[in-house]
Amino acid sequence: MSTVSDRGRAAGRPGDAEPPPGPAMSRQEALDLLASVPVGRVVFSHRALPAIRPVNHLLDGDEVIIRTHCGAALLGPAGQGAVVAYEADALDPVRRTGWSVVVTGVAAPVTDPERLRRYHHTLRPWVGGAMAHAIRISTDVVTGFRIGRPLAQPDTSIRCVPTTASSRSASSDGEPGAAV
Repeated sequence: MSTVSDRGRAAGRPGDAEPPPGPAMSRQEALDLLASVPVGRVVFSHRALPAIRPVNHLLDGDEVIIRTHCGAALLGPAGQGAVVAYEADALDPVRRTGWSVVVTGVAAPVTDPERLRRYHHTLRPWVGGAMAHAIRISTDVVTGFRIGRPLAQPDTSIRCVPTTASSRSASSDGEPGAAV
């Protein structure tokens, strides 16, 4: 289990991910930040398509714990030990700062009655209905980065001009898209 950062990868190769927009953080810092917020998003495959669900969570050791109801789409993949992602963040749109943490790991149902009882009392879902199931997500890969750019004064000399169908078709010199 290690912290992964895309920094240092050569850009431009097929399959290479973009580097994160800010400095990468340590695994422990990322997990501490994840534990500091109550809500995130679980990402999994449902009927061969990506599915994302906002859920509240808690961190128990090196596992992300979420509760779910009978019939939840995530129960099938979790029962099969699917690899999922879990993302949480805190963003300040005014200051343009924040952080994002993504955990990738195996989802599995929690079956231990004592753990289920404990999660029932400590993890209160935000949605109504009976939440009889808990799912644990291992923290096999943990990535995190901070976002922080100083506020800049807007450049009022730059204006965005919407394009129209006629401006996209051709310029006066016949070059497609040259008239902008």
